[in-house]
Amino acid sequence: MADPDALRTRFASALEGARSPEAAGSHAAGPDPAPYADNLLARWQEPQRRYHTLTHLTAVLDRIDVLEEHAADPDVVRLAAWFHDAVYLPDRSENEERSARLAERALPEAGVPAGKTAEVARLVRLTVSHDPADDDPDGQVLCDADLAILAAPPSAYAAYTAAVREEYGFVPPDAFRQGRAAVLRQLLDLPRLFRTPYGAAEWEATARHNLAAELEMLST
Repeated sequence: MADPDALRTRFASALEGARSPEAAGSHAAGPDPAPYADNLLARWQEPQRRYHTLTHLTAVLDRIDVLEEHAADPDVVRLAAWFHDAVYLPDRSENEERSARLAERALPEAGVPAGKTAEVARLVRLTVSHDPADDDPDGQVLCDADLAILAAPPSAYAAYTAAVREEYGFVPPDAFRQGRAAVLRQLLDLPRLFRTPYGAAEWEATARHNLAAELEMLST
């Protein structure tokens, strides 16, 4: 179960780390992080969400902690995780773009420099394709963390797929099966699902097995 108080602390730590190069090991100057954290927490608890919830946010942040050594700027990646599904309406196609624009508005006000704000927004937009470049360590960490659910054990993977179906409850069954199958094929067609060394070693094989099994189930 996601803990909002713990998440507030994690947001404040990431924000402080991103505010200035001198922030590490010191208290960075800037507005109180709490209102920004509370706004994001409220967004992540909206009623239309079934998978893209605080539980998902917590899981992504936990995976970033695991992959931290592969990131160039882990706190920027953590902020991107907070914003990557901050705007989420299942019947809309522009969620990532709207989430990136939210970051572009909120982070400068919260004291994050322009360059790091732009990097957060870029990372959020990257979650449209989950296809980071070979020379993009922060993109690789965020995308691997976001996709790590694909390598979940069978019961957790089944819960994930059921939650996704609930979010798209307004879509008729046949249309959902076709759309979901297209997403699965797109993922399976990627040369690699996971780009960090850890993700490739620990998650790739299991994720491909889960995706192929789900695709087979949808096709029958």
